[in-house]
Amino acid sequence: MQEYAHQQQADFIQHLKIVKRVSEHTVKNYQRDLKHLTEYCLRQKIDGWVMLTAADVLKHVAERHRLGLSSKSLQRELSAIRSFYFYLMKAGLVDNNPAKNVKAPKQARKLPVTLDVDQVSALLDAGASSMLEIRDVAMFELFYSSGLRLNELSSLNLADIDLADKQLIVLSGKGGKSRLLPIGTKAVTALQQWLNIRPAVETAENAVFTSSKGKRIGNRSIQLRLKQWCVKKGIPGSVHPHMLRHSFATHILESSQDLRAVQELLGHENISTTQIYTHLDFQHLAAVYDKAHPRAKKSD
Repeated sequence: MQEYAHQQQADFIQHLKIVKRVSEHTVKNYQRDLKHLTEYCLRQKIDGWVMLTAADVLKHVAERHRLGLSSKSLQRELSAIRSFYFYLMKAGLVDNNPAKNVKAPKQARKLPVTLDVDQVSALLDAGASSMLEIRDVAMFELFYSSGLRLNELSSLNLADIDLADKQLIVLSGKGGKSRLLPIGTKAVTALQQWLNIRPAVETAENAVFTSSKGKRIGNRSIQLRLKQWCVKKGIPGSVHPHMLRHSFATHILESSQDLRAVQELLGHENISTTQIYTHLDFQHLAAVYDKAHPRAKKSD
């Protein structure tokens, strides 16, 4: 690569420091990202920035991806290249930005962690020995029974649940949308046990789940109670409220294969959000297949 090309890159870095006044951390990131681009140009015998094409940028990104860079890191590198070329274009040194329409590979969607049916049973059937544990079991049962979000459960009021008809209404769902949900038999029983001993207070707190002082229990307290419950009952692993929601969705889908119904139950606006559970379901089906199919079994 020609010396003037190196100088143009150095001038850009100075521009970031003096004119843009970006942080030292950002400057270092840009320097590192453009260093990788320079190394690519040297390997490809590209002498100046004007010679770099969109195909080159795409090839460079593909090489970096094969080295194990995440989508987020590649997006940052592309942003650095675009910024550099925008600077070169303003200075009249190049006519176009070869990185303008190049996109980083999509990040593989992280699958939610779930519990299997036996693990859920072990968690919910561990046995309560105090008023607060009876309340906790009712909360955990309701998470798994109705697939509630943490904030939806903590926001529940007495008027929102109908144990006779085994249903509840979520009035504070994501995006301000409400939805009607069924309550399973075990959750109904757990709720009845809790409501029979729920502390009465003069302020007439209408929350379903309250503290020993009669005040609405908050999200953080619910998370901590679930963590403490698992430790006390010897349940391994880190279990959090959303894991019970994920488990609810996965187990319903495994049994029903009705993605639209699961979407409605979870309160997802777009079915694409719900489709992540089809990946989990396929993993389950693939495992069953590997164990059961005579031509899939590994030879001993």
